[in-house]
Amino acid sequence: MESVCTNCIAITSKNLPSCCAPVNYCLSSSHNHAMLQRMPKLSVFSTAARSSTLSSIKAAVVTTTSGGRRSSSETNALNFNKSTSAMEQLDIERGVCVPFRKYTPDTVRNKVLESRGAILSLIGRGIEIVWSLGLYWSTLMYDFLVGRDEEVVPYRARQLRNLLCYLGPSFIKAGQVLANRPDIIREDYMNELCILQDDVPPFPNQVAFAIIEEELGQPLEAVFSKISSQTIAAASLGQVYRATLRASGEDVAIKVLRPQIEPIIYRDLFLFRTLASFLNGISLQKLGCNAELIVDEFGEKLLEELDYTLEARNIEDFLENFKDDPTVKIPRVYKQLSGSRVLVMEWIDGIRCTDPQAIKEEGIDIDGFLTVGVSAALRQLLEFGLFHGDPHPGNIFAMRDGRIAYVDFGNVAELSQQNKQILIDAVVHAVNEDYVEMANDFTRLGFLAKGTDVSPIVPALEAIWQNSLGKGLADFNFRSVTGKFNQLVYNYPIRIPERFSLVIRSLLTQEGICFTLQPDFKFLEVAYPYVAKRLLTDPNPALRERLIQVLFKDGVFQWKRLENLIILAKENVAMMSSNPAVNVDNMQNSRKERRVERKLDLRDTIKDGARLILIDEGIRRQLLLALTEDSKLHIQELVDVYRLVEGDIDIRSVALDVLQDLPAVARDFILSWSDSVLSDRYTTS
Repeated sequence: MESVCTNCIAITSKNLPSCCAPVNYCLSSSHNHAMLQRMPKLSVFSTAARSSTLSSIKAAVVTTTSGGRRSSSETNALNFNKSTSAMEQLDIERGVCVPFRKYTPDTVRNKVLESRGAILSLIGRGIEIVWSLGLYWSTLMYDFLVGRDEEVVPYRARQLRNLLCYLGPSFIKAGQVLANRPDIIREDYMNELCILQDDVPPFPNQVAFAIIEEELGQPLEAVFSKISSQTIAAASLGQVYRATLRASGEDVAIKVLRPQIEPIIYRDLFLFRTLASFLNGISLQKLGCNAELIVDEFGEKLLEELDYTLEARNIEDFLENFKDDPTVKIPRVYKQLSGSRVLVMEWIDGIRCTDPQAIKEEGIDIDGFLTVGVSAALRQLLEFGLFHGDPHPGNIFAMRDGRIAYVDFGNVAELSQQNKQILIDAVVHAVNEDYVEMANDFTRLGFLAKGTDVSPIVPALEAIWQNSLGKGLADFNFRSVTGKFNQLVYNYPIRIPERFSLVIRSLLTQEGICFTLQPDFKFLEVAYPYVAKRLLTDPNPALRERLIQVLFKDGVFQWKRLENLIILAKENVAMMSSNPAVNVDNMQNSRKERRVERKLDLRDTIKDGARLILIDEGIRRQLLLALTEDSKLHIQELVDVYRLVEGDIDIRSVALDVLQDLPAVARDFILSWSDSVLSDRYTTS
């Protein structure tokens, strides 16, 4: 048993089923591992039940790692079942093993078959689905046979969109997923499905109000002094009202789940997976995975959206992540008024990004607002690993003080620490133009099945990247890259994991908002400075390692690249510190204002660099070579770098920090030297 931290047990694939291999099971509530961090989000457990469940997991882990047999109760607690191999594969790709989940194929099947009249309902719905989709498929085949399949694509794409709307909420959600899956359908059909919206006729107010009263356990009038007679928004899964709390006079948004929607979703998911089982052969050939795995990805996210207690906890996570960021507004949740079917949250009094003219008329600094938005999106993706999965213009608001506000947290996605590091690796490999490693990153992220020959993909990746940067960094945009990437994934056995389809959609949507508000906005001009600042200042050892990879190419130190990183990082600091939202005065008294950096803080980076130079012989050798490259001393390069940072660092305080750290550095140096000596002696002997 290998110890990861004082409270962790590292589990290898020899001890547990394969889905647990990359996961560290942390048995401490204070340690931030993904499995236990997210476990409290499962609404079916009370606090006591979660404690009991954690004990069961701990017992199962200890028993397993000690070589003993698991009891049946421990096996049930871990919830590993041979029939859920697709779910285990998803856990492996994500780097997270979730022992308790709302969706499993067995859960869906049991839920459907236990209801009265289930067989007749399934047969009727199955006939409706097969007939409707079969009829549509026959028209496509007819178009192909008569040779007009290309010319009628726009019409057939609209026909598909209307058909999905007709078949109900499950198919509307499926269509929205397909709109971001170039590995499954053609780009022209994707473009049509992109405009597929959740807008459906609202269900009657009296039904919605009855659900609210049932969840509250008291009459509406006892809690709200007024409530809107019209819905603010209506979607396939629920609708929203505006109300005022009687006790405090605060305005709130009330989200109500559509009645009887859950049995419909469960039934459709059961039928989806049944139909998918007949398509496994095609899916394996085309995508390198079973069709059932794609349905499982979809079903897992869809069932999460049906439980508003999960959305409430998503909001709490976002509040925690951005608690010290004065540029981002997240609505707070009224948990005592919320339940699985009703969510009451703070009303956001901002301007939707669907109305760019109103934003401009309010005098909001567009550049500042867009900078805040891009930085917030990148923090979600690369820093927190928890990001908003549906940031369309209706879910993003511009506050009048320049902040950005998010609503609707039913669809969020997580990236494990491993996934985040691989994404950063991909950025580093792109910078270094290492396309073979970029292709390998695709395998590590789950886009390609393990063992796939990446050699045919490498030239295509190189062509996409080179063409995208051909006009210069300023003209780079994600949509042009995505268009070329869509062709790649459609022609090769590449599957886009669901969480990364959300990443792509999130970036594309937010880039689209930027272009709507400011047509000449350069997304990467904001994104690159943020990434540069993180590489230079983040204390994460993994990012320090990536910084070294960026600064050394083919063993040669890249002086110009270091200068560019510093310049870009300083740009990020300047852009963020000049935003009006930084100095907002109307923040809640209970929240501490974040200390906004006015200068680029490189103290930790310099300390870590000094430590690395002292204890790492390879780095010392490479730096000496860099300073004496081409048989000359590169003093001018050092001077240029110093001039860039001299206004941002206090030499005296940095020197004191290094001196205070000297004993630890000396210890590490002696240990490193002794290891080297012992290694040399062992080699010679």
